[in-house]
Amino acid sequence: MKIILYQPDMAGNLGAAMRSCACFGIDLEVIEPCGFPLTAKALRRTAMDYGAPETLKRHNSWENFESGSESGRLVLFTTRGATPLTEFKFEPHDRLLFGRESAGVPETVHQAADERVIIPIAKGARSFNLATSVAIAAFEALRQTEGLP
Repeated sequence: MKIILYQPDMAGNLGAAMRSCACFGIDLEVIEPCGFPLTAKALRRTAMDYGAPETLKRHNSWENFESGSESGRLVLFTTRGATPLTEFKFEPHDRLLFGRESAGVPETVHQAADERVIIPIAKGARSFNLATSVAIAAFEALRQTEGLP
């Protein structure tokens, strides 16, 4: 199980995702470019002591990420999702992908996903914060696959 953030816009959300991943014991990857400078100093400041910047796997583009030989389904969390989180069955090697706060993911990324999942929310609400979505999805995926620490 791993979390992948596609071109995050906000350093604070990346820091919160790093903390969630550290607490759950799962890997985090970032597909660049980001909407903020992704330096070791900025990562230390935003993630505090919950993740060493050198442990963050970085991909300099979607194409670079896609060309990797990772196994496991690519599960995109999206407001355009087809399957509610409450009905989705996770597998231990799933890669959970989250889009930009401001724009989600482009259609090419949407189409590359093996599965699309939506986190149900109250009628009239737009979406959860990125870091909140990561924590909700990671917890449920780990709960289902018995991967909770």
